Amino acid sequence: MKYVSTRGQAPELDFEEAMLTGLARDGGLYLPKFIPEMSRADIAALEGAPYEEAAFRVMRPFIGDSFTDAELHGIIERAYAGFGHAARAPLVQLDSGHFLLELFHGPTLAFKDFAMQLIGQLFETALKRSGRRVCIVGATSGDTGSAAIEAFRGLDAVDVFILFPHGRVSEVQRRQMTTPVESNVHALALDGHFDDCQARVKDMFNDFAFRDAVALAGVNSINWARVLAQVVYYVTAAVSLGAPHRPVSFTVPTGNFGDVFAGYIAKRMGLPIDRLVVATNQNDILHRCLSGGAYHPSGVAPSISPSMDIQVSSNFERALYYAYGRDGGAVAQLMEELKEGGFTVSQGAREALRESFDSGRASESETGAAIRTTRARTGQLICPHTAVGVKVAEERRAPGTPMVTLATAHPAKFPDAVEEASGLRPPLPPRMADLYERPERVTAVANDLGALETLLKERTAH
Repeated sequence: MKYVSTRGQAPELDFEEAMLTGLARDGGLYLPKFIPEMSRADIAALEGAPYEEAAFRVMRPFIGDSFTDAELHGIIERAYAGFGHAARAPLVQLDSGHFLLELFHGPTLAFKDFAMQLIGQLFETALKRSGRRVCIVGATSGDTGSAAIEAFRGLDAVDVFILFPHGRVSEVQRRQMTTPVESNVHALALDGHFDDCQARVKDMFNDFAFRDAVALAGVNSINWARVLAQVVYYVTAAVSLGAPHRPVSFTVPTGNFGDVFAGYIAKRMGLPIDRLVVATNQNDILHRCLSGGAYHPSGVAPSISPSMDIQVSSNFERALYYAYGRDGGAVAQLMEELKEGGFTVSQGAREALRESFDSGRASESETGAAIRTTRARTGQLICPHTAVGVKVAEERRAPGTPMVTLATAHPAKFPDAVEEASGLRPPLPPRMADLYERPERVTAVANDLGALETLLKERTAH
């Protein structure tokens, strides 16, 4: 299996190389040269299978010769051993035909654990085999950072640096990043918002001299392995609800488009997904683009669902690649236009996007109302991001087709917002009960590429 860049000018790589490289050298994102298909019989055979077995069968065709069957089985088993639910991604019914897919039973209580725990084990296996050492750098709006730190803390062959927007993540999210004691972990509070963090990470990758000097690797959702890991829970959820014998729809609260793009890959593999609904908060650039075709960032407004406070959605580039018929030159042109202020999706590409994606938005008041209503009607306490999804799902679901809303984080990660909406303060799980007492270790950094690169060089000098 070979991987190609969305911008068409980078060398083809195998799975391991694409995973360790992260961002392609032409600035694009890696995608498989072709998408393996699962037959109806393949999908039906997953009924009743443990999550780990389903993960192996779904991911195996994408990995090629990079890892043996035995290696991959071991990687998957280790990745999900620390999850707090036997089903890993259990379904909970909210209403007739409406289900929550609980993706918060991992070590850091967010859906990012599904990908990050796996990618941590993939990196560990590959680096031990080669004797290499890498410097991982990532940007986070809250959950990616804590999941990455949890996955890579204490590993011998990895230094991990996470940039998060100072003052724009929840206290739980911040403390999950700043309280680990391992010396290979570095939490960097950047003076700016998430898009600034993401831009500086991309700048570092595009500075090839620096990139090569520190052996830079990325674990943001620009990394294909992250997307691949997330494909699995679409498959397991759909099979639990009757696939391949009936279609299922999904609503995905998203800011960076990675999680919903994983659903698109599952659909391309043959999973009978009817609709993929993109749910945005008040930072609704994806909803506006899918509705009208214009993608023009207009500034980030802080919200009670901070992990979605994004205006430059990296993984949307992957969707555009397919919408433009795999034309890397067209995608590169759009990304150049984005640097100048934005772009407009062509009519044909917009129609291609609308074939797979619907969209909707939830205001701050609507998000709070969804938390209250869900609690009153079902007894379920949900996080603000999940609430965005629930609100949009209720508007978009159709009779006769099950709708699955992705519950992306545990409500205890956002206790203030949940308490204000519901009157109930969600407690942390017992294993995290002392989180607020643990000492923090964080470095404040300016939104300056040169200063960041100097810091990373100093801290990776071994």
